[in-house]
Amino acid sequence: MKKLTLADYRALAEFRYQIREFFAFSDRAVQVAGLERGQYQLMLAIKGMPEGQRPRIRELADQLHVQHHSAVELINRLEAGGYVRRERTEEDRREVLLALTPKGENVLAELALHHHKELRDAAPRLVAALRGVMAGKKDRARKKIGKDDQGGLKP
Repeated sequence: MKKLTLADYRALAEFRYQIREFFAFSDRAVQVAGLERGQYQLMLAIKGMPEGQRPRIRELADQLHVQHHSAVELINRLEAGGYVRRERTEEDRREVLLALTPKGENVLAELALHHHKELRDAAPRLVAALRGVMAGKKDRARKKIGKDDQGGLKP
């Protein structure tokens, strides 16, 4: 197993710092909107559900990496606040799908717009930090396959 260099550790630390900076922004924006982090993430997961998937509690819990009961608690609070609603399907009345209400759509749209702008602004720093992490990996791979620093074969 290869050992990481000090530069690798610094690159990882910088990348995690840049991610934390974005999450700190996100937490502040979500709090100003009167929501909790998990509530925003659940609303975003409903709206951004991958094609072919249905917004059921199990799929949303999987998307958020939380237990089923934790997703239910988030949904209950969002439903009580008027942000989401549960809908039974016509084909199987036991199946419950989740949908954003008009209030939920409006709040999510505003938050997502702020997040999108922040990501555009932070992108150069995030990309540079990720490149720093990947540069160490490329350097190790280049040495492993016997190439010099300019990409040519070593003599």
